[in-house]
Amino acid sequence: MLLTISTTRHPATDLGYLLQKHPDKVQTFDVPGGKAHVFYPEATEDHTTAALLLDIDPVGLVRREIRGNDFALEAYVNDRPYATSSWMSTAIAGVFTSAMNGNCRDKPDMPKEAWPFVVHIPVMSVRGGEVLLRKLFEPLGYELTAEAMPLDEKFPEWGQSRYLSVSLSATCRLQDLLTHLYVLLPVMDKDKHYYVGKPEVEKLLAKGSGWLEKHPENAFIVKRYLNNRSSLTKTVMNALLSEETVEEPGEEVVVAPENEEKIRLHELRLQTACARLQQSGATSVLDLGCGEGKLLKLLAQEKQFKRIVGMDVSIRSLEIAADKLNLKRLPEREKDRFELFQGSLTYRDSRLEGYDAAALVEVIEHVDPGRLPALERSVFGFARPRTVIITTPRADYNVKYESLADGAFRHSDHRFEWTEAEFAAWCAGVGERFGYSFETEAVGETDAAFGAPSQMAVFTRKDETKQNGNKNP
Repeated sequence: MLLTISTTRHPATDLGYLLQKHPDKVQTFDVPGGKAHVFYPEATEDHTTAALLLDIDPVGLVRREIRGNDFALEAYVNDRPYATSSWMSTAIAGVFTSAMNGNCRDKPDMPKEAWPFVVHIPVMSVRGGEVLLRKLFEPLGYELTAEAMPLDEKFPEWGQSRYLSVSLSATCRLQDLLTHLYVLLPVMDKDKHYYVGKPEVEKLLAKGSGWLEKHPENAFIVKRYLNNRSSLTKTVMNALLSEETVEEPGEEVVVAPENEEKIRLHELRLQTACARLQQSGATSVLDLGCGEGKLLKLLAQEKQFKRIVGMDVSIRSLEIAADKLNLKRLPEREKDRFELFQGSLTYRDSRLEGYDAAALVEVIEHVDPGRLPALERSVFGFARPRTVIITTPRADYNVKYESLADGAFRHSDHRFEWTEAEFAAWCAGVGERFGYSFETEAVGETDAAFGAPSQMAVFTRKDETKQNGNKNP
């Protein structure tokens, strides 16, 4: 049972520091079911590959037989020593513990970096085939290739097996890569080698925090990971998709410029976004990454908006949004103004086309930088609303938060936070690539030295700008 991790980040041999496994050595570890060997088939500054070879003891499997199948020879005739499954997940956690926790003794800042990685798994048991693989890994930013294996090469008419040779590539932190593999490998194959109980709930909550709640297939992942145990699945889903957390340290209160009332910064962002949507003249609006519907509630109060749509990857968040909008109790005529659906911003979605305006309030910073081009194409290239409003934290202001360590982000799930200059540069690039003009503005009380805590961009499609006689700022 083999898994390899390769990188071309220079010097690629630094992978040894991240994994805390020296490239010049072969190391062997006792793991459940047998032995795990870590070695490097290639280790140069341009390209380094680390291999995790899991040697399962078939005799040990017979002795610990726990599956209880009607097939009497199953303990002796099975794919467990060869096909990547939950055994590999356990080995990853045991052998690469420090890397999974984001720790590196010799170079402590290195785990924070996103590296280009390629993972190759020569034999993976996948109940659901390539379609399932793509549903699980692509929303996390991975590019995937999979080659099906025949049941028997001598008898091609027998068709394909459930085994695939899989390669995954992404630019991400090694900690995230290992965590995704740890959670998703047991999802592929129903034959868990361990008892599924409360300890697995705790593991899933720990390793899924920060990404699983936003995955469009989170309910399926949790159910498969927990062997379809409904009570445990419900526990995890309720914990993962609980009420959204406040992002700013200390729940910052600011003064609203229009009425000088003190309100939370997030509320000010929402109010400002709603006001700009009104000023755009839009009558149909998309709230992309709508969460639990706070912006939707503001939009619902304005009769100008005839069609209001919220999209989010979290089914639970959409359910909460529906409750907050009181959709079940609204008259049919009023209910027809609204639509809520699940989706991912990094994929083209025809349901997003044909709207006047779209808002992404505190959304882009939760997207891996490597997936931002996909989000840009989805929103600005394919959906192409006349107006797009985006808010994001302003990193220049972070020094004002005493509780925030140097270089830390305001929220554990933020993948980046931009300075004013970085945000302006990104906006200019988007405008040039997709034909939009834009204006930026500060959101929140402005400090003379560090600016405002949040920043907003209002994009206008250039064909619309030309009709209105406006110019790009």
